[in-house]
Amino acid sequence: MFDKKGQIRMLEAFLAVLVIFSASILSITFSPKANFENRKLLATLGMQTLMKLDNDGTLGELIDDGNWTAISKSLEILLPVGVSYNLTIYDEEMRQITNATLSNGLTGREIVSVEYPCVSQSLECCFYLLRLELAFAG
Repeated sequence: MFDKKGQIRMLEAFLAVLVIFSASILSITFSPKANFENRKLLATLGMQTLMKLDNDGTLGELIDDGNWTAISKSLEILLPVGVSYNLTIYDEEMRQITNATLSNGLTGREIVSVEYPCVSQSLECCFYLLRLELAFAG
């Protein structure tokens, strides 16, 4: 007598819309907020690494001597596995002084740049600016 097929189809369509809407809300709510946190973590890691290298004036001495291999090896030891880097060193006139590539193959979607001023403790007292670019490899 009464045809209930139309009402059931409307209820089915409403429930389907409700499921899709709730799934999209849940995916937005639980999506990773790693973008900002990863950038902050990389910046902190880079600054701490450079400060540790320069703790007793070693970094300025290595730059004065042009010992790029020792700087690269130190960075590879101090930075965790899975972090790629590229280091560029400038003098007080912002001329690049590194003639070798100080990098382990910088790859990644998010690259963070950290600048660190360094002064050598030699008699000449040279000023350097180090730009360390970091990214999570992958």
